[in-house]
Amino acid sequence: MSNTQRTAIAFSCIVVLLGIIGFAQSWSVSLGIINLCLISAVMALGVNIQWGYAGLLNVGVMGFAALGGMSAVLVSQAPVAAAWQAGAAELFVALLFFLGTIICSTACYKKMPAGRPRTLGIALIVILGLALTRYWLDPAVASIEAIEPAKTGFLGGLGMPILFSWIIGGFVAAGIAWVIGKIALGLRADYLAIATLGISEIIIAVMKNEDWLTRGVKNVTGLSRPVPYEVELQQSAWFIDLISSWQSGALSHLSGDEKTDALKQFVIEGSSIFVKLCYAGLFAFVLIVILMLSVKALNSPWGRMMRAIRDNEIAAGAMGKDVTRRHLEIFVIGSAVIGVAGAMLTTLDGQFTPTTYQPLRYTFLIWVMVIVGGSGNNMGSVLGGFLIWLIWIEAEPVGVWLVEFGTSWMADSNSLRIHLIDNAQHMRLFFMGLVLLLVLRFSPGGILPEVIRKKG
Repeated sequence: MSNTQRTAIAFSCIVVLLGIIGFAQSWSVSLGIINLCLISAVMALGVNIQWGYAGLLNVGVMGFAALGGMSAVLVSQAPVAAAWQAGAAELFVALLFFLGTIICSTACYKKMPAGRPRTLGIALIVILGLALTRYWLDPAVASIEAIEPAKTGFLGGLGMPILFSWIIGGFVAAGIAWVIGKIALGLRADYLAIATLGISEIIIAVMKNEDWLTRGVKNVTGLSRPVPYEVELQQSAWFIDLISSWQSGALSHLSGDEKTDALKQFVIEGSSIFVKLCYAGLFAFVLIVILMLSVKALNSPWGRMMRAIRDNEIAAGAMGKDVTRRHLEIFVIGSAVIGVAGAMLTTLDGQFTPTTYQPLRYTFLIWVMVIVGGSGNNMGSVLGGFLIWLIWIEAEPVGVWLVEFGTSWMADSNSLRIHLIDNAQHMRLFFMGLVLLLVLRFSPGGILPEVIRKKG
């Protein structure tokens, strides 16, 4: 079976499953799953760019997703004027000292010859620079966080439309990835994985504790939206007329108060579906653009060079390729894509909650999407994003049903039956492991494995 046929069959199965969910549960649930599938597919593409193209083992996916989410806050939230007046000046001075410390220590490293004097010089610069930074930073942070901490307690953002944060999130994640890459990309694959995981934990810890930046664990809620609010739609005459026309068949059999109540319920349900369709359109547009660019890059001379470096770094280096530089390029690009997805996810949620960024959800699950879909195949990553997220969401209700059905012959008071039903939600981990095991056993390259084009 060709890869094209596999692709058509696989995505047809996804469409059928989403249709079954729509009919069995609700179309609102199905559309909610589709939106998260689209975002997951973008994240999977970012990881596939790093691993599938260049063999870089980035286990810090959640950190870059969180940077994208933070960007949504810093771009869309209105600035808190009182907080800026209270501590912005001292914060700016602290930033200057911090940047000065980096510049001076870098200059000392480059200008002075290797030896004890250089080590002592760098240590002295770092200690003095950080002391001065903290001297100005601590009172500034205390002043900012004291401004109505129950409501604000942070600087706020730029007050721009939240769609801009998708672009800014990519740039922020790319910038941090460049810094990480300059430090860690010289490490061996396993050490790189440990380094990226550790750095992502540091990023999350900073977001949890620096209230002046993102309110920390107090969370930022009520973020602006690029789509209408359900309440606004429910009060709009054009939307009510649209739903009335759409449901004319069901409403024609009713009259009076029954018709009014039914129309009201249809409008409420329709507003939720309409909003999710709007989100789906935005997310699908971003996914299609990134997918097209990824495919074009992979099939270009640059993409062939990256695969050559992935397959044999020594041979590629011997042919004059700057392996470290190319690794840095691909690491930055992949992280930028993950940052965009992180900003999209925070936009969909309407809030930024640093404590929700866990390795299981934002690293392990994304890696499973890439592996199951097909490492090195862009369409495989998209398929993995849809399939794995769909299974992850539906595994719990399906698991509960299976446990209840399998133990239906037992008495309701049976302790084993009660224990199994109470723990049925953990079936999603079983399903994830089962899917991963089956794919690796019968199709080690993934459902849609990488296509190797040979010149004949």
